[in-house]
Amino acid sequence: MTKTIANPDRVKPGKGMATPNRSLERGISVLRAFRAGSSMLGNSEIADRTGLSRSTVSRLTQSLVQSGMLEYVAQFRAYRLGVPVLSMAHAMRDGSTVLRVATPLMTEVATRHKLNVGLAVADDDDMVYLESFRYSRRQSLRTIVSGLRIPIALTSLGRAYLATLSATNFDIRMREMASRNPGRAWLSIRREIELAVQSVRENGYCVASWQPQVVAVATPMQIEGYGTYVLNASISTQQTAEEVEATLAKPLLALAVSIQAAISRIE
Repeated sequence: MTKTIANPDRVKPGKGMATPNRSLERGISVLRAFRAGSSMLGNSEIADRTGLSRSTVSRLTQSLVQSGMLEYVAQFRAYRLGVPVLSMAHAMRDGSTVLRVATPLMTEVATRHKLNVGLAVADDDDMVYLESFRYSRRQSLRTIVSGLRIPIALTSLGRAYLATLSATNFDIRMREMASRNPGRAWLSIRREIELAVQSVRENGYCVASWQPQVVAVATPMQIEGYGTYVLNASISTQQTAEEVEATLAKPLLALAVSIQAAISRIE
């Protein structure tokens, strides 16, 4: 099981800031334990995923059921997310200025260039898709939907995001991921991440192919007042990464510039 961890890039309380509410943080960690493919979880599974004791999880799940955030399924002695969670997700999307601005521009680029274009943000060890338009040159076997999580360490989206971190936070991320991926395989992944970070800093983007015959190029957008978003463009192809890079990099970077310019005009 994957243990839920705190995001090191979140602002830590300083002078004049309120001390975090630990009970609230633990309750949120319980909700975050539910992922695609895990529609129902019991207290033991939630405890494994959050690192909390079973007694603590039991108290939290009871409160979350009473608030409607979780539903208890007696037949399976397990919990599933309640309807209010979906309502909050809809409110988040509906209220997102970045999505409102980016969506038509992403659609236009995806259609004109026949590309898959996505927008994602970081959450713990994953990148979470906010939007994705799939216009593959040939049918892709993957279906990308809002909320889908993909690993930071292996993807162009994740590696582009890592390039935006401070040296301190980058080192923290590397140590955390190394602890969960022991062995020689991590050494190779770490080297790929470092090369991708260098590419973002020199060229504005990086390239990765973590799924068979799917190559993606990603670029980060650090938007003042909104945080860090990452755009990617990908195609299903038998071309080399270098050939795909030559095709995708220019329209992707132009799209990022267009989105950031459009947002700046709103301010």
